[in-house]
Amino acid sequence: MTAVPPMDRAQGTQRVYGATVPLALTMGDAAGIGPECIVKAWQAGALEHVVVIGDVQVMRRAARQVGGAQPIVARIDHPSDLSHAPEGCLCVVEPSGLPMGLAELPMGRVDARCGAAAALCIESAVAWVGQGACAAIVTAPLHKEALSAAGIGYPGHTEMLQALAAGPQGLPPVRMMLANEELRVVLVTIHLALRKAVDAVTFDAVLETLRIAHQSSALWGQPAPRIAVAGLNPHAGEGGLFGDEELQVIGPAIQAARDAGVNATGPYAPDTVFMRARHAPGHPGEFDLVVAMTHDHGLIPVKYLGVEQGVNVTLGLPFVRTSPDHGTAFDIAGTGRADPASLRAALRAAWRLTGSGA
Repeated sequence: MTAVPPMDRAQGTQRVYGATVPLALTMGDAAGIGPECIVKAWQAGALEHVVVIGDVQVMRRAARQVGGAQPIVARIDHPSDLSHAPEGCLCVVEPSGLPMGLAELPMGRVDARCGAAAALCIESAVAWVGQGACAAIVTAPLHKEALSAAGIGYPGHTEMLQALAAGPQGLPPVRMMLANEELRVVLVTIHLALRKAVDAVTFDAVLETLRIAHQSSALWGQPAPRIAVAGLNPHAGEGGLFGDEELQVIGPAIQAARDAGVNATGPYAPDTVFMRARHAPGHPGEFDLVVAMTHDHGLIPVKYLGVEQGVNVTLGLPFVRTSPDHGTAFDIAGTGRADPASLRAALRAAWRLTGSGA
């Protein structure tokens, strides 16, 4: 059995007309740990060919909070200006209309202005990618409550990016994948109350998730992945004893996917399938990825293996988007204690998923 190909190893950089096209890295919530993680990534040399979409003063405040080697935080007008900036600068493009005084707001508190700024940075990053000025998007964490306080009608990055990517055919079908070097999980449902999530596990939703997971896997070098499908109920329903979704919905969707050429099997008991799929030294996994029905079913096992190396990937968008697998960590924001490892992994994964140099 083959090991999971690494997702976080850079494969080179995309070049257009001889100039490097940078990644767009959104600042996230100004009161959270996103700006701090960005500065620490710069200190580690991980921001080469990366332009930050955010607020210059917020980034300067984060540099002071982190301490150590201080970047020159430079404002640029366009991502292409990155190639003309002095070496070692942390270059920031400020979207028009950012709320004033973000760097004066207290750390670790929900504020509508931070939510509005985070949303504006995402909109700007999508525009730059759509114009070909950026190769992919990496998003630092935002705070869902701040987003809501700003009147933004999306519960998180995934739904907002989906709406921004909408075209003449409507919203593109997207799915969330969380991955590290040992386990990859794609979700059928994401940010829904659990009662609603169960109702959202339909034949069409499961089949579409399997199709997206199968097609997207070619980005990381697996055109024919072995997909394990986790059940919804305890013991995958135990033949209908603990629920019939596996018999009535999930099983038929798996069969339809198999008929279409997708190597999907299951449904398997959700309390054991992740152990079977895990790739670890001396333990090659039985599967290349797992499709899980609900948010926590799928994300708990990946995060348990280590938040610091987890990467969130939105599958199905017309561009590459990755992010760390942690949130804004308001409890430590501004203390200089944030770990940038997951952000660095998200940056490396974005380069790989663009196919640059592969």
